[in-house]
Amino acid sequence: MEFIYALINFLILAAIVFLLFGKSVRNSFAARRERINAELDEAERIESLPDVQEHLPLERPPVPKADPEELKALEEETERKRQKLISASEARVTAARKDAMLAAKEQAVKALCERLKAHLAEEPAAPELRGNEARIARSILERMELTPGDMCYLMHHDVLYVTLSSAYPLDDGIVDMLGRRAEELLDEVGGKPSYWVKTDPELIGGLRLRIGDTVYDCTVKNMLYHLEHDLMKRNIEDGMDAEALAEDLIKGINEEEPRIDEFQLGRVLSVSDGICRLDGLADIMYGEVVEFECGERGMVLDIEPERIGCVVFGKYEQIETLSRVRRIGRIASVPVGEALLGRVVDPLGRAIDGKGRIRTPERRPIEFKSAGIPDRRSVSTPMHTGVKAIDALVPIGRGQRELIIGDRSTGKSALAIDAIINQKGKNVPCIYVAIGQKDSTVAEIRAKLEKFGAMEYTTIVSAPASSSASMQYIAPFAGAAMSEYFMYSGRDCLIVYDDLSKHAVAYRELSLLLHRPSGREAYPGDVFYLHSRLLERAARLSPEAGGGSVTALPIIETQAGDISAYIPTNVISITDGQIFLESDLFNEGQRPAVNVGLSVSRVGSAAQTKLMKQVSGKLRMELAQYRELASFAQFGSELDESSMKVLARGEKMMLALRQRRYEPLADWKQALIIFTVSEGLAQDVPADDMEAFEYGLYDWFESECGGLKAALETGNRMDASLESAVREAAARYKEARCQA
Repeated sequence: MEFIYALINFLILAAIVFLLFGKSVRNSFAARRERINAELDEAERIESLPDVQEHLPLERPPVPKADPEELKALEEETERKRQKLISASEARVTAARKDAMLAAKEQAVKALCERLKAHLAEEPAAPELRGNEARIARSILERMELTPGDMCYLMHHDVLYVTLSSAYPLDDGIVDMLGRRAEELLDEVGGKPSYWVKTDPELIGGLRLRIGDTVYDCTVKNMLYHLEHDLMKRNIEDGMDAEALAEDLIKGINEEEPRIDEFQLGRVLSVSDGICRLDGLADIMYGEVVEFECGERGMVLDIEPERIGCVVFGKYEQIETLSRVRRIGRIASVPVGEALLGRVVDPLGRAIDGKGRIRTPERRPIEFKSAGIPDRRSVSTPMHTGVKAIDALVPIGRGQRELIIGDRSTGKSALAIDAIINQKGKNVPCIYVAIGQKDSTVAEIRAKLEKFGAMEYTTIVSAPASSSASMQYIAPFAGAAMSEYFMYSGRDCLIVYDDLSKHAVAYRELSLLLHRPSGREAYPGDVFYLHSRLLERAARLSPEAGGGSVTALPIIETQAGDISAYIPTNVISITDGQIFLESDLFNEGQRPAVNVGLSVSRVGSAAQTKLMKQVSGKLRMELAQYRELASFAQFGSELDESSMKVLARGEKMMLALRQRRYEPLADWKQALIIFTVSEGLAQDVPADDMEAFEYGLYDWFESECGGLKAALETGNRMDASLESAVREAAARYKEARCQA
């Protein structure tokens, strides 16, 4: 009923509106229709006039035809892009296929080992395994000895535990033979044995003797452990089955000399926040790798009298308290070699770019002693960065350690990326270590390197902010190991650590979790030694030692430009100079924002070409004078004419030192613009036109002055005639530019 009432009310309201306003609405629509018709009639009358008919187009203008060469070039470019996309797609498909095959292989190996374990536990195989227990016991007897760790343990304890384990009950003769030998060893050092005999069916067959932390293992379970790791490394044949592998294992046990695996076992006391406390493993070394029962691995980072501190590489949540931990017997290492170029890897050398696993036979320890003084030689070969402000004022040589320091977002990473891009075609492999960066930042850097063709000779070691502190800690050491491979192969390499401030924070976190005492600003006292042993690995080797070099560009982030803070001063005292990027200069538009007064290279002009040394000799002094006068003139004081000229020349030089990002310049171009500005040839160029003037000058010399360009490319010092010719060419360019 309510709907009906509403409808009736609406109809009544519509009728009232029509009666009151209907006539005025009809009149307005009629007037509008008459006005439109009148305008159409006037337009037809104007078009019919003779003078208008002459200017009207009789037909549509023809569409201009495209140049055949342009069409051909466009088709070729399109085809290249299509082929590139196809190649990238095929590479992704191939990598995915390889990963799927590897995953299937891992599952097949695990299933095969489980079937093999079940087959060996059956009754037909048991007699063959038991028949060799006496021979295995004699082999263990020959190798039994006390380790230094056992002797240290006996200095504080009277008893050393000895445990004999087997899958089946042993004969009394075997038990007594091993027990007497253990007692003899302990009598020599005044210790008492505590002899235990256990039966463990999980061993399947063979014997295991443990003295203190040391284990002498010749059991089938241990052989299966090694077999699984070996099968992961080699191909599985189609005809390989559990029965065939079981026969091989039994045959190996029946050999004249059974394989005795000697290692040390410990146990997990506690685990939290990626740090494990371990007991036992008395003979383990700093930096050694251990393996937990769950399969995860870690690295020893702290050794105390009563316990061992270990950082975990993987997921520490899977490690259980009081579980066993096994000593691997090698120092932590990473894969190295040419196969890593063009890839993005984690600090353990595992690929994380989706292009499949990296296969290389070479490995190097992440902690390695730096080259000694007799194996080094002086730095004298330039490592061109392509940045005018760097190559002219704070030159970097091959084998040098040059710190890049400054506040956040002042262009530190961009400077390092420019240096990497500038190594294209120079046979200089590059390593970029991203520590604590965002994943999006690393992806952006990778895209930039791929865009400019630099990724093909670059390896990115990524330990993002989402990774654990232990992975961030080992990342720069892993990058140093990768760079040392090229150095000891006789090649020059460039490595960038971006940045060591976050590395120090990660090390501080690990140290505090390990309960090490904190020092200045809560950093541990050995943080200086941490960075010094890392950066000392960058060097230039003598020809007898290989002749290669590693140039290190560590990056440090400051707070409010404070270069006197703890970590910055530490790294400054380690490196061979620093490039200080100032926030005020950056905000003023000076890019790169290099503060020439606080930046220094302790190698100096030894890392410059003769040409660059000649043209930039007076540059630093002139810029220093400019800064002094600029700071004096800001108070509004009146200056004489000579001071005004110094200010004008300095402003022009600062403009000339500006440079676009990701566009490194050749050495001859840098020398040319610095020479042009220093000689006053660009003094009348407006500030807004300076960049166009600079790039136009490069094009002019490339197109019109080929001989002068070739002479400048040699890098030799300019004589009087060449200097005069360059001046004349620059003057002619200015005239041609003014006329244009």
